[in-house]
Amino acid sequence: MINYDQFLSNTAKGMKRSEIRELLKLTRKPGIISFAGGLPAPDLFPIDDIKEMCKIVLEKEGKTALQYGPTEGDNRLREELAKMMNKDGVNISSDHILIVTSSQQGLDLVGKIFVDPGDVIMISRPTYVGAIQAFHSYGAKMMGIELDQEGTQTILLEAEIVKLAAKGSKPKFIYEIPDFQNPSGITMSLKRRKELIRIAEKYDLIIVEDSPYRQLRFEGKSEPSLIGMNSERILSLYTFSKILLPGFRLGWMAGPSELIQKAVTAKQSVDLCSSPFNQSILYEYLSRGLLEKQIIVIGKAYKEKRDFMLDKMTQYMPKLPGLKWTQPQGGLFLWVTLPESMDAGEMFIAAVEKQVAYVVGSAFYPDSGGSNCFRMNFSYSSMAEIEEGVKRLAQVIDTWKGRRETSIITP
Repeated sequence: MINYDQFLSNTAKGMKRSEIRELLKLTRKPGIISFAGGLPAPDLFPIDDIKEMCKIVLEKEGKTALQYGPTEGDNRLREELAKMMNKDGVNISSDHILIVTSSQQGLDLVGKIFVDPGDVIMISRPTYVGAIQAFHSYGAKMMGIELDQEGTQTILLEAEIVKLAAKGSKPKFIYEIPDFQNPSGITMSLKRRKELIRIAEKYDLIIVEDSPYRQLRFEGKSEPSLIGMNSERILSLYTFSKILLPGFRLGWMAGPSELIQKAVTAKQSVDLCSSPFNQSILYEYLSRGLLEKQIIVIGKAYKEKRDFMLDKMTQYMPKLPGLKWTQPQGGLFLWVTLPESMDAGEMFIAAVEKQVAYVVGSAFYPDSGGSNCFRMNFSYSSMAEIEEGVKRLAQVIDTWKGRRETSIITP
């Protein structure tokens, strides 16, 4: 047999499959209630509106929309996005925006333009598994900073930066998901945001702000975006996958023009341009004010599902010391912490056998951690599935708790 490893680059050898994507394969069996994927609710997709926009685009500009387009993206769409960001308190123009093939491509471009093998980047613990995967593929050394209920603990962050400085080094960037963080659902407080900006300014650092859920706030006060607080030091990533349609695979990157132009150059060698046809459809959709209406619709629906899941968690989960979960003000996820003696990875197989699935917490750590945690999604499942799934999961936890207690006691 041929040893294909001998032909692979060091980058390819270091690549790891997404744990979430691998776990999702196990959840596609009939009858399984899956809280695993970060999937929007498909019954809320505005299919009729998209049909109409497709017709308009094909009739008005079919030959152009079906042709190659500029790497930067459709300028009309970029201008609409700049207007949308202006309303959110960000003073930005279309020249500071790059259309990307979903924010996941944005994360890959961030790795491509910033990271050399061995470079240190600062992330929260836990953090988005797709970011870990993207940065790992470029050889980044990820230094995790613990979260609390206000977000990344900036005191710990600064202390680690000072330690690096003493060794003659500093992070390439700080990666943050400030709004309804994936996987925890935690929103960074205004105090922490200000501290984060202060740290970036003091130590001459860049912050990569991942913002896929910002517009999905159900309650509470919206804090200013990081890019709105300092547009010179923030490179922000956004996506339409959570607020409209994941199937379009479109998002955008916003930030300093010098960094955007580097990302444009990096993107040219990847896909030349994101789908001009989909961009034209999105432009027509946004220019008619339909996105704002859609966000209201999905926000209302997701709030009801979040409230329902939280209610059922309280109703069905066993009363165990150390068992707790977050109560996010928006987004798509709950983060569940089990008693320290329990392992969510070991329990996962038992959960799948019970026809319910989640994502194990260790997937969201670049190092060891999160073994007694897991993430649950509330946007995708129906109300009936949420109740039945939580009930099944509670039974698994209750049963597994007994097994763990027995294994600890038995010599």
